[in-house]
Amino acid sequence: MPRTVLVVGVSRHLGGAFARRLSRDGSIDRIIGVDVVPPRHGIGRAEFMRADIRSPLVSRIISGNDVDTVVHMGVIATPRAGGGRATQKEINVIGTMQLLAACQRAESVTRLVVKSTAGVYGSSPRDPAMFTEDMSAMKMPGSGWARDSVEVEGYVRGLSRRRPDIEVTTLRFANVIGPRVRTAFTDHFSLPVIPIPFGFDARLQFVHEDDCVAAMTHAVHTSGLGPVNIAGDGIVTASQAATIAGRPFVLVPRMTTGTIADLAKRFGLVDIGSDQLDMLTFGRGLDTTRMRDHLGFEPGYSTRAAYEDFARATKGRIMDRLPFAQPGWTAVQAAEAAIRAGTPTSESEK
Repeated sequence: MPRTVLVVGVSRHLGGAFARRLSRDGSIDRIIGVDVVPPRHGIGRAEFMRADIRSPLVSRIISGNDVDTVVHMGVIATPRAGGGRATQKEINVIGTMQLLAACQRAESVTRLVVKSTAGVYGSSPRDPAMFTEDMSAMKMPGSGWARDSVEVEGYVRGLSRRRPDIEVTTLRFANVIGPRVRTAFTDHFSLPVIPIPFGFDARLQFVHEDDCVAAMTHAVHTSGLGPVNIAGDGIVTASQAATIAGRPFVLVPRMTTGTIADLAKRFGLVDIGSDQLDMLTFGRGLDTTRMRDHLGFEPGYSTRAAYEDFARATKGRIMDRLPFAQPGWTAVQAAEAAIRAGTPTSESEK
């Protein structure tokens, strides 16, 4: 059983929520949270230590405190949160390399839990209906968070070969959504007019932010399982998601979707990459048999229920009546006007 748990990325929204939930577990003697900035939210009884996982300090923290369980939630999902794409990649990839090297050297470490993403499967028109954990991407993600996560998982497998005594569980989450978390997808579906690629209606799966934290907590107390898909039951299509959110949607040519995303980035409303654009086009389905049969976890929210909880929280965030739709406007003109009218208020997932 875990006694001393190190949480990497504790100053972020989900990392803080995980630390608070773990604090209620009396079987864990000590919780240490590390991040590059102090948390602005409560972290329960976790002890905060300011450290960059790219530095040797994290190795001294692990060895000096006899950490037996490491929970890696320090992969940054959006370039803006990391100070740009170059910094994001350095933190995600180089930081993970340094963290895993520290785990390899520390004899006390016996368990590693990694928060990953189903984005490692990519999104393409050749995808199977449901991805199992043993499948690989039909089209490998070329950039962004998904590409970083592919590299991160490669380093994790390397650690498993070098230290087979460390039990490793990698949780591949569907898009996390909820009333408090902010991601590229919550930003996209909070726009006053939601662009959807013409000719496509992607199948989307979500996992509620509370279920994300619960699954991470469950994995801390479970023997190493390797990769495990985590998602709520069922799917919603992109058009259904827009309708549930109470937003009109506009069908745009796929090559225009990137232009609209660039406009949204310019006004600071979204931070979406090519991997998310592919997801909005082709969608993705996850098989969650291993989640239930081996991890023993049952999400509290289905995909639709998780999205509806997010949608209720976004009501009134952006103007319900849109006076800017003019006859003859192109999709880009309408989207730019809609973006100018928007005011994001959700909590940032750093």
